Amino acid sequence: MNIARAIGIAGLLIGLAGCGTTPSSIVDQPTTARPKPLPAQTAGNGAIYQTNAYRPLFEDRRARQVGDILTIVINENTQAGKKAASNGSKTGAVDSSISAVAGLPLKTFQGIGVKADSSTQYDDKSALNSSNTFSGTITVTVTEVLPNGNLVVAGEKQVAFDKGTEYIRLSGVVQPDTILSGNTVSSAKVADARIEYRSSSKLDSAEVMNWLARFFLSFVPL
Repeated sequence: MNIARAIGIAGLLIGLAGCGTTPSSIVDQPTTARPKPLPAQTAGNGAIYQTNAYRPLFEDRRARQVGDILTIVINENTQAGKKAASNGSKTGAVDSSISAVAGLPLKTFQGIGVKADSSTQYDDKSALNSSNTFSGTITVTVTEVLPNGNLVVAGEKQVAFDKGTEYIRLSGVVQPDTILSGNTVSSAKVADARIEYRSSSKLDSAEVMNWLARFFLSFVPL
Protein backbone atom coordinates (compact mmCIF):
# COMPACT_ATOMS: atom_id res chain seq x y z
CA MET A 1 0.00 0.00 0.00
CA ASN A 2 2.84 2.38 0.86
CA ILE A 3 4.62 1.58 -2.42
CA ALA A 4 1.47 2.27 -4.43
CA ARG A 5 0.95 5.55 -2.61
CA ALA A 6 4.57 6.57 -3.22
CA ILE A 7 4.24 5.80 -6.93
CA GLY A 8 1.03 7.81 -7.10
CA ILE A 9 2.61 10.81 -5.38
CA ALA A 10 5.65 10.64 -7.67
CA GLY A 11 3.42 10.56 -10.74
CA LEU A 12 1.45 13.55 -9.45
CA LEU A 13 4.62 15.54 -8.86
CA ILE A 14 5.91 14.72 -12.31
CA GLY A 15 2.63 15.81 -13.84
CA LEU A 16 2.64 19.07 -11.91
CA ALA A 17 6.25 19.74 -12.84
CA GLY A 18 5.44 19.40 -16.52
CA CYS A 19 2.61 21.96 -16.41
CA GLY A 20 4.63 25.16 -16.32
CA THR A 21 8.18 24.26 -17.25
CA THR A 22 10.23 26.37 -19.62
CA PRO A 23 10.97 24.50 -22.87
CA SER A 24 14.52 23.34 -23.43
CA SER A 25 16.87 25.57 -25.39
CA ILE A 26 19.73 25.13 -27.86
CA VAL A 27 21.19 28.45 -26.68
CA ASP A 28 23.68 27.48 -23.98
CA GLN A 29 24.98 30.89 -22.97
CA PRO A 30 23.61 33.92 -21.10
CA THR A 31 21.11 35.86 -23.19
CA THR A 32 22.01 39.26 -21.75
CA ALA A 33 24.93 41.18 -20.28
CA ARG A 34 25.32 44.50 -18.54
CA PRO A 35 27.86 47.05 -19.79
CA LYS A 36 31.09 47.35 -17.90
CA PRO A 37 31.16 50.33 -15.51
CA LEU A 38 33.13 53.28 -16.77
CA PRO A 39 35.94 54.65 -14.59
CA ALA A 40 35.03 57.80 -12.73
CA GLN A 41 36.35 60.93 -14.41
CA THR A 42 37.06 64.07 -12.43
CA ALA A 43 35.68 67.27 -13.89
CA GLY A 44 38.22 69.84 -15.04
CA ASN A 45 36.81 73.14 -13.87
CA GLY A 46 37.44 76.08 -16.16
CA ALA A 47 37.98 74.05 -19.35
CA ILE A 48 35.65 73.61 -22.32
CA TYR A 49 36.58 69.93 -22.77
CA GLN A 50 35.05 67.75 -20.03
CA THR A 51 36.18 64.12 -20.06
CA ASN A 52 33.22 62.79 -18.12
CA ALA A 53 30.67 64.36 -20.51
CA TYR A 54 32.51 64.04 -23.84
CA ARG A 55 30.69 62.43 -26.75
CA PRO A 56 32.28 62.29 -30.22
CA LEU A 57 30.46 64.46 -32.72
CA PHE A 58 30.47 61.84 -35.49
CA GLU A 59 30.35 58.73 -33.33
CA ASP A 60 28.83 55.67 -34.95
CA ARG A 61 26.02 54.42 -32.73
CA ARG A 62 26.36 50.83 -33.88
CA ALA A 63 26.87 48.12 -31.27
CA ARG A 64 30.52 47.63 -30.40
CA GLN A 65 30.82 47.09 -26.64
CA VAL A 66 29.52 44.62 -24.07
CA GLY A 67 26.00 45.61 -23.11
CA ASP A 68 25.19 47.32 -26.42
CA ILE A 69 22.11 46.11 -28.24
CA LEU A 70 21.39 45.48 -31.91
CA THR A 71 18.48 44.11 -33.88
CA ILE A 72 18.70 40.82 -35.74
CA VAL A 73 16.41 40.54 -38.75
CA ILE A 74 15.49 36.86 -38.93
CA ASN A 75 14.90 35.71 -42.47
CA GLU A 76 15.58 31.98 -42.63
CA ASN A 77 14.31 29.91 -45.54
CA THR A 78 15.66 26.38 -45.99
CA GLN A 79 14.62 23.67 -48.40
CA ALA A 80 15.93 20.16 -48.79
CA GLY A 81 14.89 17.16 -50.85
CA LYS A 82 15.99 13.58 -51.32
CA LYS A 83 14.80 10.74 -53.51
CA ALA A 84 15.91 7.13 -53.60
CA ALA A 85 14.75 4.01 -55.40
CA SER A 86 15.95 0.42 -55.55
CA ASN A 87 14.64 -2.86 -56.90
CA GLY A 88 15.78 -6.41 -57.27
CA SER A 89 14.55 -9.87 -58.17
CA LYS A 90 15.65 -13.44 -57.66
CA THR A 91 14.25 -16.67 -59.07
CA GLY A 92 15.08 -20.32 -58.54
CA ALA A 93 13.79 -23.68 -59.72
CA VAL A 94 14.36 -27.34 -58.75
CA ASP A 95 13.21 -30.23 -60.95
CA SER A 96 14.20 -33.82 -60.22
CA SER A 97 12.71 -37.27 -60.66
CA ILE A 98 13.51 -40.87 -59.86
CA SER A 99 14.33 -42.77 -63.01
CA ALA A 100 14.01 -46.52 -63.60
CA VAL A 101 15.34 -48.55 -60.71
CA ALA A 102 17.07 -51.81 -61.65
CA GLY A 103 17.88 -54.45 -59.10
CA LEU A 104 16.79 -52.42 -56.10
CA PRO A 105 13.70 -52.73 -53.89
CA LEU A 106 12.61 -49.14 -54.60
CA LYS A 107 10.56 -49.72 -57.71
CA THR A 108 7.55 -48.31 -55.90
CA PHE A 109 9.04 -44.78 -56.16
CA GLN A 110 9.89 -45.18 -59.81
CA GLY A 111 8.64 -42.23 -61.89
CA ILE A 112 8.04 -39.91 -58.97
CA GLY A 113 9.19 -36.37 -59.70
CA VAL A 114 9.90 -33.39 -57.47
CA LYS A 115 9.53 -29.85 -58.74
CA ALA A 116 9.83 -26.58 -56.83
CA ASP A 117 9.86 -22.95 -57.93
CA SER A 118 10.76 -19.88 -55.93
CA SER A 119 10.65 -16.20 -56.80
CA THR A 120 11.58 -13.13 -54.79
CA GLN A 121 11.10 -9.56 -55.92
CA TYR A 122 11.13 -6.21 -54.16
CA ASP A 123 10.70 -2.62 -55.23
CA ASP A 124 11.53 0.19 -52.84
CA LYS A 125 11.00 3.91 -53.39
CA SER A 126 11.34 6.80 -50.97
CA ALA A 127 11.12 10.57 -51.20
CA LEU A 128 11.78 13.23 -48.57
CA ASN A 129 11.07 16.94 -48.85
CA SER A 130 11.64 19.50 -46.11
CA SER A 131 10.91 23.22 -46.11
CA ASN A 132 11.23 25.70 -43.24
CA THR A 133 10.51 29.42 -43.08
CA PHE A 134 11.28 31.62 -40.08
CA SER A 135 11.00 35.40 -40.22
CA GLY A 136 10.84 38.15 -37.62
CA THR A 137 13.06 40.41 -35.55
CA ILE A 138 14.71 40.10 -32.16
CA THR A 139 16.89 42.58 -30.30
CA VAL A 140 19.97 41.00 -28.75
CA THR A 141 22.73 42.12 -26.40
CA VAL A 142 26.48 42.04 -26.96
CA THR A 143 27.72 39.62 -24.31
CA GLU A 144 31.40 39.50 -25.32
CA VAL A 145 33.84 41.28 -27.61
CA LEU A 146 36.33 38.85 -29.14
CA PRO A 147 40.01 39.77 -29.64
CA ASN A 148 39.46 40.21 -33.39
CA GLY A 149 36.60 42.66 -32.82
CA ASN A 150 33.71 40.32 -33.55
CA LEU A 151 30.72 40.54 -31.24
CA VAL A 152 29.18 37.59 -29.41
CA VAL A 153 25.47 38.33 -29.17
CA ALA A 154 22.51 36.60 -27.53
CA GLY A 155 18.94 37.48 -26.72
CA GLU A 156 15.53 36.16 -25.79
CA LYS A 157 12.00 37.38 -26.45
CA GLN A 158 8.98 36.08 -24.54
CA VAL A 159 5.43 36.63 -25.70
CA ALA A 160 2.71 35.43 -23.33
CA PHE A 161 -0.68 34.36 -24.64
CA ASP A 162 -3.73 33.01 -22.86
CA LYS A 163 -2.62 29.39 -22.78
CA GLY A 164 1.15 29.61 -22.83
CA THR A 165 4.29 31.57 -23.54
CA GLU A 166 6.19 31.75 -26.82
CA TYR A 167 10.00 31.89 -26.60
CA ILE A 168 12.24 33.26 -29.34
CA ARG A 169 15.97 32.86 -28.65
CA LEU A 170 19.05 33.66 -30.68
CA SER A 171 22.80 33.54 -30.18
CA GLY A 172 25.80 33.86 -32.48
CA VAL A 173 28.76 35.94 -33.58
CA VAL A 174 28.40 39.17 -35.56
CA GLN A 175 31.08 40.94 -37.54
CA PRO A 176 30.77 44.72 -36.97
CA ASP A 177 31.20 45.42 -40.72
CA THR A 178 27.91 43.60 -41.44
CA ILE A 179 25.85 45.83 -39.16
CA LEU A 180 23.63 48.06 -41.31
CA SER A 181 22.16 51.47 -40.65
CA GLY A 182 19.62 51.44 -37.88
CA ASN A 183 21.86 49.06 -35.93
CA THR A 184 20.43 45.97 -37.66
CA VAL A 185 22.02 42.87 -39.11
CA SER A 186 20.58 39.99 -41.12
CA SER A 187 20.47 36.55 -39.53
CA ALA A 188 22.26 35.26 -42.64
CA LYS A 189 25.31 37.25 -41.51
CA VAL A 190 25.39 35.73 -38.00
CA ALA A 191 28.05 33.06 -37.52
CA ASP A 192 27.42 30.03 -35.30
CA ALA A 193 23.79 31.10 -35.23
CA ARG A 194 21.36 29.29 -32.99
CA ILE A 195 17.82 30.44 -33.67
CA GLU A 196 14.82 28.82 -32.07
CA TYR A 197 11.11 29.28 -31.54
CA ARG A 198 9.64 27.33 -28.65
CA SER A 199 6.34 27.26 -26.78
CA SER A 200 5.36 26.25 -23.25
CA SER A 201 1.84 25.28 -24.36
CA LYS A 202 0.64 21.70 -24.69
CA LEU A 203 0.47 21.75 -28.48
CA ASP A 204 3.93 20.21 -28.88
CA SER A 205 3.47 17.63 -26.13
CA ALA A 206 0.19 16.45 -27.71
CA GLU A 207 2.21 15.06 -30.61
CA VAL A 208 4.50 13.06 -28.32
CA MET A 209 3.54 9.62 -27.02
CA ASN A 210 3.32 9.47 -23.23
CA TRP A 211 5.82 7.43 -21.23
CA LEU A 212 3.32 4.73 -20.27
CA ALA A 213 2.42 4.03 -23.89
CA ARG A 214 6.11 3.94 -24.83
CA PHE A 215 6.73 1.44 -22.01
CA PHE A 216 4.12 -1.03 -23.22
CA LEU A 217 4.99 -0.59 -26.90
CA SER A 218 8.64 -1.35 -26.12
CA PHE A 219 7.83 -5.06 -25.77
CA VAL A 220 4.35 -5.44 -27.29
CA PRO A 221 4.57 -5.57 -31.09
CA LEU A 222 1.80 -4.13 -33.23
